[in-house]
Amino acid sequence: MSAEVWMGYLLDHQPAFTVVQSPFVHEGERVFGADSDATTLAVASILHRLQHDNVTHVSVPEGINAATVAVATGVSLHDDDEHPATWDLLLSDEATVVLARHDADVELAAMDVEIEVDSEFKQAMDMAWEQELQHHHVSQGAYVSQAQYEEAARPRLLLEGQHGEQGAVWPPRYSPHSNESVPAPRRLARVGRVQTWTTLSAAGAPSEFALRAPVLGGISTVLLHLEDGPNGVFLVVDDEEFTPEMDGRMELVLRRIYAQEGFIRYGLKARPIHQ
Repeated sequence: MSAEVWMGYLLDHQPAFTVVQSPFVHEGERVFGADSDATTLAVASILHRLQHDNVTHVSVPEGINAATVAVATGVSLHDDDEHPATWDLLLSDEATVVLARHDADVELAAMDVEIEVDSEFKQAMDMAWEQELQHHHVSQGAYVSQAQYEEAARPRLLLEGQHGEQGAVWPPRYSPHSNESVPAPRRLARVGRVQTWTTLSAAGAPSEFALRAPVLGGISTVLLHLEDGPNGVFLVVDDEEFTPEMDGRMELVLRRIYAQEGFIRYGLKARPIHQ
């Protein structure tokens, strides 16, 4: 079947379920991209379904980071053992995630897009991520603990800003210790235009990317002027090869950023919007 492209993935939207699948293939099997995994596919499936249905709670299987799914979508995790969830996330063997209504009959259609992955590149990236995920691996640069990451995750993963005197502000600037009233949160559109961009060489990349930067040929970032007003600096997705263009439109999607102490830090990365 001819699949829709959603946030860099292949998508099949049906009344009772949504299938999100990686477009990448290696030796005849679907595989995740360089900075994708089951969690990033799961988030994409929920964000697409939210355009059509009111998803309030979802059950999450092992193999998907439930906390990240909840924070990055605003959907609560199902925790009622006596009653089934209305929506379930399901994992397939080949880089595929399904969001389905409970007890729905799911049929996985064959997607017609297959992007072959170079074997040496895949092996090098898999090895780099495996080394990063070792519990003893800690960045030699700015250290961000798991607690610090989780505390700031919601506004960064949801692109949740706040109202300010000059318009929307992102990320939020208020202090949790301030006695002043807290500005109302505001979810921003995940689209912006490139103001400038740069690529750091493997040798010049921050230490948290030291294992993957040589494989990727460097780390690219863009300064985006978001449609709702604020500017933000974002990494460019590693899954796709392209060169940013000045004033080019880009969307923000959830991807893996880096890992420390056995814990993956997720964040928003920029990918081009193809007209």
